[in-house]
Amino acid sequence: MSRRPKVLAIVQAGGQGSRMDVLTRERAKPALPYAGQYQLVDFALSSLANSGVKDVWLSVQYQATSLHKHVASGRPWDLDRTRGGLEWLPPQEGAGAASQSGFSAGNGDDLYRSLDDIMAFDPDVLLVLSADSVCTVDLRDVVEQHLERGSSCTIVTTEVTKQQASAKGVVEVARDGRVTGFEYKPDKPKTTTIASEIFAYDPKVLAKTLEDIRQERVNEADEEDSGVGDFGEHLVPRLVDKGKVHAFALPGYWRDLGTPSEYVAAHRDLLAGRVDVFDDPEWPILTRWPELPCAMVRKDATVDNSVVTAGADISGTVVRSVIGPGVRIAKGAVVEDSVIFAQVDIEAGAQVRAAVVDSGSTIGRGARIGATPPGNRIGDDRLVLVGKDSRIGRDVVIEPGTRLEPGTTA
Repeated sequence: MSRRPKVLAIVQAGGQGSRMDVLTRERAKPALPYAGQYQLVDFALSSLANSGVKDVWLSVQYQATSLHKHVASGRPWDLDRTRGGLEWLPPQEGAGAASQSGFSAGNGDDLYRSLDDIMAFDPDVLLVLSADSVCTVDLRDVVEQHLERGSSCTIVTTEVTKQQASAKGVVEVARDGRVTGFEYKPDKPKTTTIASEIFAYDPKVLAKTLEDIRQERVNEADEEDSGVGDFGEHLVPRLVDKGKVHAFALPGYWRDLGTPSEYVAAHRDLLAGRVDVFDDPEWPILTRWPELPCAMVRKDATVDNSVVTAGADISGTVVRSVIGPGVRIAKGAVVEDSVIFAQVDIEAGAQVRAAVVDSGSTIGRGARIGATPPGNRIGDDRLVLVGKDSRIGRDVVIEPGTRLEPGTTA
């Protein structure tokens, strides 16, 4: 019987996610909620768990404590084990060829910093996953294709619009699946096929390539920066040029929640039935469930085309919205086209439209937050963001496009 390949996975959950504005001031982007009671990190960890990957390293940089309670030892994903399981990779200083101080300067640099540990583990395949997108993938198929073709790198790809492609790594794929071209965030993308930021690497080829890049760019870097940067700047283009990179087309839904408007759009996709990640009971999205009672929808309340999660108490009107755990919406209050995080209190007569309201906030009686945008298109210029633990007073009006920092009193 042939030996099963030894697979190591690194989930990169470290970036600040600055494009999410006030929503990531006090949390890592992978800790953002999705569909009410999930967090973004759940999707990468669930794909790994369902694929039978038992050795998972979680690389964290910014606001790591915002993930600790949720992920903990990895119990919901069966990663709390004596041998293998979940290992946290916080920023650290130390000795070794791949050691730099401070935070990593890109996801490629993040891999370079872990290179000594990766090579000591000696995997046959290294899986690298981003933790800030909504998707699900059977990584067994990715590993199988990667080994069968003898690839130095396998890029899991997906299709997006041209506008979206200009902010991603754009991939050109030949008929035989070989990647023949790669452009990182091009102004005019040649295709709409992009890297979904899920990769399988040949560890030895990866190590040599990262070391080569480091040596070539050592004069442009410093003790806090290897010069490797993001995967799309030097690493993947270098591997593509060598001709042994292949694509693996993601068969289902994928969306990167990179900006507030994309975050809301992903929830609108959910309400429209375009998100398939929850459809297969044999492939569940695993999470740490909130310890709350069932949701309550009171007499005379109206809930239309919305998600209402555990512990919510609805007496008002909710339309085309996602309501997080423990949210209270009083009688006469209206929430439309919005995402409401956990433990938010929306008082009687308040109106919340085209907004994201972060956890622990209070919207006072009669307050008006945002407005229904023209054509019901919610762009970043119209979307209201209310930061964590904010207090909006009685009858206060918050105009469309407003950003309120965490802890704001208005």
